[in-house]
Amino acid sequence: MSKPNIVLASGSPRRKQMLENLGIEFSVIPSSAAEDEQPGETPEQHVLRLSVAKAKEVAGRDDIRGRWFIGSDTIVLQNDTILGKPVDSDAATRMLRALSGSDHHVLSGYAIFDRQTGELVADVVATRVHFRELTEPEIAGYIASGEPMDKAGAYAIQGKGGVFVEKIDGSYNNVVGMPLCQVIEVLKRMGAVDLFGG
Repeated sequence: MSKPNIVLASGSPRRKQMLENLGIEFSVIPSSAAEDEQPGETPEQHVLRLSVAKAKEVAGRDDIRGRWFIGSDTIVLQNDTILGKPVDSDAATRMLRALSGSDHHVLSGYAIFDRQTGELVADVVATRVHFRELTEPEIAGYIASGEPMDKAGAYAIQGKGGVFVEKIDGSYNNVVGMPLCQVIEVLKRMGAVDLFGG
């Protein structure tokens, strides 16, 4: 059986699940590109740069087969502050208190690199999310569940953290970790997928 030509350059189980749900054949090769922030970089520039770096880093490995490489990076942004993955429960508590009763934005960059032609398509999608007011016992209980600890912004909209989300404006999949609509449209235009014969 031949290896799929699409490679997801991410170890995120959420991104993997999204593509699996569509029945797309792909392989998963997590990128080892550095996820550092650069001085003077806007949040949009940050997620875009990392998405491109992830796709190209994996595509640049001689031992990896495949043609189309997907890179993606997601951050939570509140009041121009990037909320990454909490380093401990205290950091998760601070993040959830900050998000309580307010709006924040989730930015996901995506990059699709065609190793055969050299074509690169990359962009950023933003979704606005509104949290209801959270109580201190709710915050403590949610952190005790362990779910927030490997999530940007210390919550998972597709998990238990979804009960905190009062409304969203934009793509739900974007908040989960990848703007699926845009990614599939690019893959379709590049000739990588043909989901519904259209």
